[in-house]
Amino acid sequence: MSKVTAPAIKARKVRTGSDPLVMLTAYDAPSARMVDEAGADLILVGDSLAMVVLGYEDTLQVTVQDMAHHVAAVARAKPRPLIVGDLPWMSYHVSIEDTVRNAADLVRAGAQAVKLEGGRKRVPMVEAIVDAEVPVMGHVGLTPQSVHAMGGFKVQGRETSAALALVDDAKSLEAAGAFAIVLEGVPDEVAHMVTDAVSVPTIGIGAGPWCDGQVLVYHDVLGIEDRITPKFVRRYASVKDTSVRALSSFAADVRAGRFPAHDESYHLSAEQSEALSLYGSAPVAV
Repeated sequence: MSKVTAPAIKARKVRTGSDPLVMLTAYDAPSARMVDEAGADLILVGDSLAMVVLGYEDTLQVTVQDMAHHVAAVARAKPRPLIVGDLPWMSYHVSIEDTVRNAADLVRAGAQAVKLEGGRKRVPMVEAIVDAEVPVMGHVGLTPQSVHAMGGFKVQGRETSAALALVDDAKSLEAAGAFAIVLEGVPDEVAHMVTDAVSVPTIGIGAGPWCDGQVLVYHDVLGIEDRITPKFVRRYASVKDTSVRALSSFAADVRAGRFPAHDESYHLSAEQSEALSLYGSAPVAV
């Protein structure tokens, strides 16, 4: 199957008969290969790696260099899905020149598109990146990089004025050249309004069923991360529990002398074993 491209994603609106888009995060080559084999359309190398990979409390700690490192690891897997690299906090907030330069760093690392958070205020940045021939994915609603300004991870767009503002934000991002828009943490009715208002696909996370696609974090889907369970997360496996049991079994076998077994060890030939015995050793030949 051919490589997924940004123009192909841009054309995927459910109302025109397209299947819903599937996007998953991945942060390294093994996870990228698994997401690819699962048939996803897009891989988001998300700044969520701050929390699920690097152990931070929020997404504000990662840098462009961190993101480029993980984008490159994903890209080395040569996955079919479109690779979208997240622009981290303060990489597109200062100047347009820095914004384009930071987007270019992710593209050089292997991203085929970049994502940034925010609505109308980000239009100049989106336009500049698109003008540099880099596809841009927008992100409105609950924007985790604005966690302090929002007063926490709170659902957005509950009031009429806020809902209409989200629609305007999405329209502005589309006009600026965004090929798709993530809707996070908004009521499903509002996500429906936004999805109907734009001709580019919307991809929801905590935004209900009316979007043109859905995205979840790899560690949430597999049950690797289980400390926090947002309402919108559906766990399809319990990889952490399975892994802890497996690792505990390994530890028990080591302590009981059951690992490594005879068949898991290398052995000398009888001739070499006998030769070594002349030097004071008494290896057992097999």
